[in-house]
Amino acid sequence: MPRVYVHDDESIDRALKRFKKACEREGLRRETRRRRAYEKPSEARRRKARQRVRQLARVRRKLKEQGKL
Repeated sequence: MPRVYVHDDESIDRALKRFKKACEREGLRRETRRRRAYEKPSEARRRKARQRVRQLARVRRKLKEQGKL
């Protein structure tokens, strides 16, 4: 769980914004959404395979931009 320390001269709105950003960085919303309902093992495999495809495409795109592919 991310922690945000509120400074003396800082508004609550600003601290809340920093807290939301910290939660997003840690992936808390994604994790809670994923754990909300049971996921069958076959669905988990499919999700992970799609994730690998996206990651590989991202790496290939980056290499292509650098002229290494």
